[in-house]
Amino acid sequence: MTIKLICTSHTPLMDFCSPPGTTEKHVRQVFQQLAEQVKEYDPELIVIFAPDHFNGFFYDLMPAFCVGVRANAVGDWDIGNGPLNVPENTAKDLISALYDTGIDVAQSWRMQADHGFVQPLMLLCQDLQRYPTIPVFINCTASPLPTCRRTVALGRAIGQFLFKTDQRVLLLGSGGLSHDPPISQIGQVPPEVEEGLIAGRNPTKEARQRRQNRVIAVGESLARGENVVAPLNPQWDEELLSIFCSGDIQRLSSLTSGGIAIQGGKGGQEIRCWIAAFAALSVYGEYKAQRHYYQPIKEWLAGMAMVSAQPVNQTGA
Repeated sequence: MTIKLICTSHTPLMDFCSPPGTTEKHVRQVFQQLAEQVKEYDPELIVIFAPDHFNGFFYDLMPAFCVGVRANAVGDWDIGNGPLNVPENTAKDLISALYDTGIDVAQSWRMQADHGFVQPLMLLCQDLQRYPTIPVFINCTASPLPTCRRTVALGRAIGQFLFKTDQRVLLLGSGGLSHDPPISQIGQVPPEVEEGLIAGRNPTKEARQRRQNRVIAVGESLARGENVVAPLNPQWDEELLSIFCSGDIQRLSSLTSGGIAIQGGKGGQEIRCWIAAFAALSVYGEYKAQRHYYQPIKEWLAGMAMVSAQPVNQTGA
């Protein structure tokens, strides 16, 4: 019964925009170091908490939380393709266990996982099929959002399920920290854009490219110092990293959507994925965390961070 956690920011702009100097090289080196840790740990089960960016989940039916029984990569930003290696029976057992504890998650037998899931898996595992992986979607984009208190409850319930297994488990949290990507908000856009938020699955190649070009342009503008979106917030990022590393789950539970939006932008809501992962880890007792990287990278529209953790009383992870 061993467990390890890795939480990372994600950004599809890694392959489309380059920050100055050695920043990109350093980030990729740290990802490679963490990938080597994953390879050495050789997890028997990965549980990844990740958001979506209106690529797989839409307002026609938007759950707060969803566990994938089967899942495929959307293929946005050309980051990974094909099915995830989901252990169906374990995923179904997890869903049943969550129901038993009062967490009524949705289930998907055809989950479409976008870069929020796929990029960390590709960077840390090199392949979507390499390890058995249960994807857990957390709505961090489509208002109203689940509370951080409820996100902690989800994480702890998943941690309680995992605690009863005898597998080597790797928890992955994907998202954040501060960033403000140009994602449309329902009620604030024309009808044709709103329709894309409601039922925009499987867009044409040209439509996806237009959307991606808009994101690239925002990253380039932010790097030039133009105030096209809310700026990255290193102070808030640093405070969050300290809270995560300290193990103060109660403080994380008290965060609000409004406060996160003010400090971290629209994309800052993705810290729920980190919150759920750390809440799951906390079931195993006191943990020790290591901060591997942090840098606000305007070109990537992201406060880029990478943290790992494991229980204090555990060795060999």
